[in-house]
Amino acid sequence: MYIDSHAHLFDEVFKQDLRDVVARARDAGIDTIVVPATTVETSHEAIELAEQFDFVYACVGIHPHEARTATENDLAKIELLSHHRKVVAIGEIGLDFHYDFTPRDVQEEVFRLQITIAIQRNLPIVVHTRESMAEALSIVEAMVVKHPTWRQHNPYAERGAIVGRGVFHCFSGTTTDATRLFGAGFFVSYPGIVTFKKSPVAETLEDIGYQNILVETDSPYMAPEPMRGKRNEPANIVHIGQKVAALFDISEQELAEVTSTNARRLFAIEKDSP
Repeated sequence: MYIDSHAHLFDEVFKQDLRDVVARARDAGIDTIVVPATTVETSHEAIELAEQFDFVYACVGIHPHEARTATENDLAKIELLSHHRKVVAIGEIGLDFHYDFTPRDVQEEVFRLQITIAIQRNLPIVVHTRESMAEALSIVEAMVVKHPTWRQHNPYAERGAIVGRGVFHCFSGTTTDATRLFGAGFFVSYPGIVTFKKSPVAETLEDIGYQNILVETDSPYMAPEPMRGKRNEPANIVHIGQKVAALFDISEQELAEVTSTNARRLFAIEKDSP
């Protein structure tokens, strides 16, 4: 049973056939879907989806593209929404220096403020990076040094398991980047790009192994082969799982078990909850 650790089910493209999308995900063996938000509005929508479907969980947060308009009141709303019983992380937050829709100093400030919310709420973070890995790494490492007990109190941590402080989603960093993230208590997550031909991401994945990774679709974006160019959806997680399992010559079942266990520990989702 897979966990799709990152799918934007609130996206407009799913409005007409959401129940069919969810049904296909269940048929494909998806046990849980985590829906990260990008704005205050989509944070509400992610929570509504989590209330509608038992196996869906929400993250609340403000994406770096939207950070330019984030107010103190918006951040207060994110903190308030984070108390909902099915909110499992603060995200999708981070830095995007490719488009620079928001000035970089503003992105970094809003990123730090939302990490602070996560620390205060003892929640993990879901991190977006694009052409900003070095800066994002430095920020999270500094926050971990400043708050070493972040995420130590957690149902899984109390049983002695490594739970993680967050995940760098759609990871395109280097082996060195991944090693630093693992040392800081973070996972990395791989979407459909790992299935693309001659993908450098696959080479990095082979270097770092599969023990500290999650899998995701990033729906409706980043569709894997052989669905590339089409609308992505959670059911396509199987193509990602099959590719990663083949890279390590392990069974798809083992890959699904490892990545799902990592996701459950990170998001503190019990196997038979809610």
